[in-house]
Amino acid sequence: MRFFNRVSLSTPESIELEFTLAGIGNRTLALAIDYQILGLLLVGFWVVWSVFSLGLMSYLSQANFSYASAPLWLLAIALLISFFLFTGYFAFFEVIWQGQTPGKRMTKIRVIRDDGRPIGLAQAAMRALLRPLDDLFFIGVFFILLGKQEKRLGDWAAGTLVVQEQRGDRKATLTISDPAKQLAIDLPKLADLNQLLPDDFAVVRAYLQRRRTMETQAKNDLSMNLARQLRTVIALETIPPNTTPDQFLEAVYEAYQQMAGRGFSDRG
Repeated sequence: MRFFNRVSLSTPESIELEFTLAGIGNRTLALAIDYQILGLLLVGFWVVWSVFSLGLMSYLSQANFSYASAPLWLLAIALLISFFLFTGYFAFFEVIWQGQTPGKRMTKIRVIRDDGRPIGLAQAAMRALLRPLDDLFFIGVFFILLGKQEKRLGDWAAGTLVVQEQRGDRKATLTISDPAKQLAIDLPKLADLNQLLPDDFAVVRAYLQRRRTMETQAKNDLSMNLARQLRTVIALETIPPNTTPDQFLEAVYEAYQQMAGRGFSDRG
């Protein structure tokens, strides 16, 4: 069992990111935690549904309605709702928590796309829908153990990976220099930051978090490439003189954070 496999991913912006795969141990523990929470949720639903069903049957009996097929309908509806609760639990949390469920958050692992970007509803839903098949006869476990990228069927179909969360020195790696802070104040007047998508911001953040672990030449090349592409995205004519690519990326990060804090109130 390979708990410390690493994988290098290339984003559409040609940024190389390295992640540590979650490993079968962490994924099993996270799933066990999620199944306990989900089990309590399902038990609670079935208790409420049973009380509702008994009350409905009693009402139909007193009203002299024919309800011979009602139990089958109630059972079918309950099974359908249970299925939606099962799949919805994983899809809901992985979307709102950017690839994490309560179990994954406790074990510090996360689902990401194959290119390192955060997953969306389509990826989370596909993983959730295929989870029962992965659980059947432990098919998913065999795929995880035998594959180099430790993917189960849901991961292959959705194009996702499960990795260890890389928090590390988060404050240190996201230190914003003074020139970048000043540029972040002026940037909304010089460029159209509304063109930045959450995925663009995620790439900038990922680079700033990991730049200190990169080789100098590789970091310089990547920062220059990313700065050039972002300048085009936000329609900035030219990067201000004496501004390094890293300072520009820091400024974009800071300005986007400030806009998000204001709820993008300056959108047209």
